[in-house]
Amino acid sequence: MDATRIIAVRHGETAWNVDTRLQGHLDIALNDKGLWQARRLAQALAHEPIAAVYSSDLARAWQTAQEIARGHALPVHPEPRLRERAFGHFEGRTFVDIERELPEQADRWRRRDPEFAPAGGGESLLAFRARVTQAVAELTDRHPGELLLLVAHGGVMDLLYRAATRQELQAPRTWQLGNAGINRMLWTEQGLTLVGWADVAHLDDDSLDERAAA
Repeated sequence: MDATRIIAVRHGETAWNVDTRLQGHLDIALNDKGLWQARRLAQALAHEPIAAVYSSDLARAWQTAQEIARGHALPVHPEPRLRERAFGHFEGRTFVDIERELPEQADRWRRRDPEFAPAGGGESLLAFRARVTQAVAELTDRHPGELLLLVAHGGVMDLLYRAATRQELQAPRTWQLGNAGINRMLWTEQGLTLVGWADVAHLDDDSLDERAAA
């Protein structure tokens, strides 16, 4: 099977990213800077031979995908499995709030306990990884030899990087997950391979890192 090329991008900035407020499955739209970042992404990717665009159905990713797809006259296909990790009772809280109000859960989250799922309907890292990797495998199998654009979230980008570099879920993060960064990978029968990561040359200023808020 021919390798499928992937461009994976995290959505543009939201007000909650700025506030370090965890979004998870809450549907937060892009702020003005995020819309600007999405337009810059569209310009940077205007000449890429993108065959199909798949996006998380949450507004912040969907708006970003639409900006890019418009220049290619392509539809955006919603893929709910590309949503951010569900964070249950963490959602809507800042990092400071979580540490203060839910200290035991916060500790397990910070330690990246693979089996920990935040109360109130949150996902474990194991369940989150299974959801995302299954989606990517199915999407790439539909487009052998083509270039796909996947638009999603910081947590999804983190999982893709770990898969492409064969790193464990609990490995400390040493890579950037900025808003509107361009990440490139290949999909073959052996899985994902990293080609390029966190290209933000199309942005005039620094993007917020995902460690600020998902």
